[in-house]
Amino acid sequence: MARTPIIAGNWKMNKGTVAEASALAQEVVAAVAGKSGVTVVVCPPYTVLHTVRTALTGSSVVMGAQDGFWKTTGAYTSQISAEMLKDAGVSYVILGHSETRGRFGLSEPEETLKHYGETDATVNLKVKATLAAGLLPIICIGETLDEREGGKTDFVVSSQVAGALTGVTNDQASKLVFAYEPVWAIGTGKVCDAAEANRVCGIVRKTVHSLYGAEVAEAVRVQYGGSMKPDNAAELLSQPHIDGGLIGGAALKSADFAAIINAA
Repeated sequence: MARTPIIAGNWKMNKGTVAEASALAQEVVAAVAGKSGVTVVVCPPYTVLHTVRTALTGSSVVMGAQDGFWKTTGAYTSQISAEMLKDAGVSYVILGHSETRGRFGLSEPEETLKHYGETDATVNLKVKATLAAGLLPIICIGETLDEREGGKTDFVVSSQVAGALTGVTNDQASKLVFAYEPVWAIGTGKVCDAAEANRVCGIVRKTVHSLYGAEVAEAVRVQYGGSMKPDNAAELLSQPHIDGGLIGGAALKSADFAAIINAA
């Protein structure tokens, strides 16, 4: 089955002013004009969703959000529901990113980690709420350096995939995007060897196969994330199990982001 590559730019807590967001979004639109055969997504901070939506109007670039909540309304201060995101023009939602799980590649003071309380159970709730709203989740999974050195990579990744999918139907599962992001490669400049990244993305697909069968496993798209850049994108994206990239730092420079899209 031919899977359309998907390149998504996660701006994180960057480009959050109206001027910055508008400029970058317009640059991305110009850079991908006339290109086809790849899904391009930009995921800005909540505060500039409207600004980016306006800048993307009439282009093939779609907008994503960096997280979402599983309730539709209620006394949940600071939370943003999937329905709100849909109304804002969002198509994709990043869920379970290591940084919302409190799993950082760079050092973070121990006393602050409780702020990042994401678990497999909350990721699953968010996945189901996102799908119910008609949006598409990008589900992040990945191991820490300690887990990799301890030989736990496959177990951690397969457990996170399975945990995110409880109660998800076959039809829903076939539409999902997974992003394998080794935690130790996020924001550190380190990148997983292409062959190993492909092997672990294959573990993601194998886990989906065990839950839903071959047809669904072949339909889901699996991105690699973690210091993907113009100089390593082509090698990573040429791997059979890697269907795109969830891009952090390189998504903040339109030329770098465009180069990765070209590689896809």
